[in-house]
Amino acid sequence: MPIIVNLDVMLAKRKMRLSELSEQVGLTLANVSILKTGKAKAIRFSTLEKLCEVLQCQPGDILEYTDETHDEK
Repeated sequence: MPIIVNLDVMLAKRKMRLSELSEQVGLTLANVSILKTGKAKAIRFSTLEKLCEVLQCQPGDILEYTDETHDEK
């Protein structure tokens, strides 16, 4: 998938546990884990907004686009 989720990187930078993020964002631990592992197929803007608010970052700090066609060459 060409979208990489760097949620684990932001958690490490903020020295925050997944469970703490889950509580502050208002999502279940399972849903935050799905986001963190990159298995989510979509994310609501309201969720992204809350993640950025809690982690004090920009959406681009969490989500990254990679061009798979260039990576294969």
